[in-house]
Amino acid sequence: MTQLFPLRDKPALSPYKKGDVLVLFGELFSRGYANGLVEEAERRGMTIIRATVGRREKDGSLRPLNAEESANIPQPFINVPLEAGFDMEPDSHGVTPCDQLKDVKLGEWDQVKLNWASIEESEKKGVARFKKNTELFMKELEKHIPAGANVLFAHLMAGGVPRAKILMPLLNRAFKGLGDRHISTLDLLNTDIGQLCLKSFNEVTAETLRHLIEISAPLRQKIEAQGAHVSYTAYGYHGTEVMIRGQYKWQTYTCYFQGWAKMALEKISETFSQKGVHCCVYNCPEILTNSSSVFQGVEVSLYPLLAAIQKDGGNKEHVAKVLSDCKALLKEDVSFEQIIEFTDKYLTDDLTLAFCKYDQWPQHSRLDQMEHMLKSSDYLFSLHKDEKNLLTAVLSEVVFKSCGYVMLHDSWKPKSPVAWIGHDLVARCM
Repeated sequence: MTQLFPLRDKPALSPYKKGDVLVLFGELFSRGYANGLVEEAERRGMTIIRATVGRREKDGSLRPLNAEESANIPQPFINVPLEAGFDMEPDSHGVTPCDQLKDVKLGEWDQVKLNWASIEESEKKGVARFKKNTELFMKELEKHIPAGANVLFAHLMAGGVPRAKILMPLLNRAFKGLGDRHISTLDLLNTDIGQLCLKSFNEVTAETLRHLIEISAPLRQKIEAQGAHVSYTAYGYHGTEVMIRGQYKWQTYTCYFQGWAKMALEKISETFSQKGVHCCVYNCPEILTNSSSVFQGVEVSLYPLLAAIQKDGGNKEHVAKVLSDCKALLKEDVSFEQIIEFTDKYLTDDLTLAFCKYDQWPQHSRLDQMEHMLKSSDYLFSLHKDEKNLLTAVLSEVVFKSCGYVMLHDSWKPKSPVAWIGHDLVARCM
């Protein structure tokens, strides 16, 4: 999306009501953005239909959840494995992309030459499997949608890091490595391993939205023919606005290695929106999740939410509770003003600004920029009583709840196929 489109005003309540349906296309995990959407839908009395990505056996085969794994999942639950991607999909010789990487040593990661014909075969088979399972999912889903019910599909697919042992140490060096341990994301991208990552990210993060919208078309048309409404939401990241020296300005975490896939996701939403489908990719603020821990530094942009809450917090009781909870986690001599002053300085630093150029997003990281970001992150950690119990956890919950409100109610008729939720709107929707 070339044009930044921040949502400013708290959306009015949408027509979603008791008996309407929120379909989770992907698996709901704890401490993630989608939990806020689920909570808001439950408040409206909507039925939540849950899904799973399935599980892999030791031999690599994909299966639905067993009775023990699905015992605590609230009903209705459709047990069709919706795992996306192709990293564990065997080609005609039984070789998966991960198999090609299993014997790679850390010292030779940049010399690896992959068999791309094999990978493309795995990709085609992976896409075919995913589409087939999505069709099965839609057949089951139709049984759970009452006549006349409005339906919101929430695309929860993201990620796509190939599950090869070599990847985690490489990503740790790219996103946390200092000195000789640092790997430039540009250098990583320019290798066969980096190109495989981009291909995998694109299929899992972006193309799954296309598959969802296309394969659900017959069901969508049937629902709309009954006079009901269908919309689609997806979670994006393309930097967001936070308060910097008293003003809301766009900034970003660098390098966001899945950024290219997130932009592809935006383009898919734009394409279907032009065809009359109600869909929107919502670019949400940075939060601290179970899956974002590899990206240390992403949470630095979350601290300025303290200033946004103090200025624009919607519900005063909620504001007071959040600020009190945050204060309790900091050392006795640390003030919010100290934190805000530090993040203001960090976000207006020439080095930070050099890597926060909207028209060049996503930019690649550089050693001096990474050192500056990680050092700043460590400093903010050090202001807490317990570095494993951070106020960013409290602020993350504010973000995903507010984003859930915005996404549910704006998605009925999105103002744009791609939209940004900044800290100003997060605060207003508390």
